Amino acid sequence: MKQNRITYKTGFLTALTLLMVLVGINTANAQQDAQYTQYMFNTISINPAYAGSRSVTSVVGLHRSQWVGLEGAPTTQTIAIHSPVGLREKVGVGLSVVNDEIGPTQETYFDATFSYTLNVSERAKLSFGLKAGGHLLDVRFSELNQYTNTDVLLQQDIDNKFSPNIGAGVYYHNGLTYIGFSAPNLLETEHFDETNSSNTGASFLARERINYYLMAGHIFRLSDQWKFKPAVLGKYVNGAPLQADLSASFLYNDKISFGAAYRWSAAVSATVGFQFSDALMIGFAYDRESTPLGDALFNAGTFEVFLRFELARGYDKLISPRFF
Repeated sequence: MKQNRITYKTGFLTALTLLMVLVGINTANAQQDAQYTQYMFNTISINPAYAGSRSVTSVVGLHRSQWVGLEGAPTTQTIAIHSPVGLREKVGVGLSVVNDEIGPTQETYFDATFSYTLNVSERAKLSFGLKAGGHLLDVRFSELNQYTNTDVLLQQDIDNKFSPNIGAGVYYHNGLTYIGFSAPNLLETEHFDETNSSNTGASFLARERINYYLMAGHIFRLSDQWKFKPAVLGKYVNGAPLQADLSASFLYNDKISFGAAYRWSAAVSATVGFQFSDALMIGFAYDRESTPLGDALFNAGTFEVFLRFELARGYDKLISPRFF
C-alpha cells in the first residue's frame, strides 16, 4: 500500500510538472532545451559552429536518464555526425537528431548544420555556424490520470506536430582555449493556442523560448602526461533562472579523463572518460540533485553515457584528444 501511494504521488507530480511546463494560463511559459552533463563531447547539439572543428569525421551518440526512479522522468538520446569538407577544411557540415521524453510528452529534433571557419592566426580559428531543421511534438494526454473525463484541454492527443527550426552560433578555439556563443533554436513556436484548440474559450499558451548558450574553457598543461581543464557553460532563457555549469577535469596520458561539475543551485556531477584508441572514446557521468529532490527516496540520480567514434580521411591523421 505504501509503494502504491508513492507511485501515485510521483505520477501525479510528474503530470503536474508537465502541465506547468507546457500550459500556462493567459501567459507564455518558458521551455528549455535538453541538457547534458557531458556537453563538451556533444557540443554540436548546442552550437552549430562546432561542425567540422575536430578536423575528422566525428560521430557521437549519447543517452541520458534523469532522476532515475521517478515515474515519467526525462530521458534524452542524441546522435550526431559532423565533418570538415575540402582540403582547406574551412567548411563543416553535420546532421543531428535529439529525442527528448518526459512523462507523456516526446519531442524529436532533427537538424542539418553548416559552418565556415576563418584562420585568425597561425593556430586560432573562428567559426560561424547555422542550422536548419524541424521539431516533432507528441503529447499523450490519454496517459494521464485524470480526475474527470470532461476536461476539454486533455481530450485530444497531439500527434507528431511539426514545427520548423533554425539556429546560429560562433565558435573560437586555438588548441588550448575555446569560447562559443549560440542560440540553437531561434523560432519561438507557439503550442496550444486558441486557434488550434477545439475549445474556443481556452486561454492557454506554451511557447518555445530561445535558449542562449555561452561556453568557455582552457587547458593547462601540468606535465607531459597531465592536463587540466576548467570550463563553464552558461544558459539563459527568458522566464527561467540563469543556469551555469562549472566543471574541472583532468586528462592523463591523453587516455583517461575524470572530473567533477556543479550545476548552479541544481546538481553536482562526476565524470569519467576512456580514450580506447585514437578513434574510439566512451564516457560516463552521474548527477545528484543538490535540491531537496536529491534526497527523495524515489530519485536514484541521473546517469549519462556517450560514445564517440572518429574516422580520418586518407590524407588526414587523427589528432590527439583535444579535450574539447
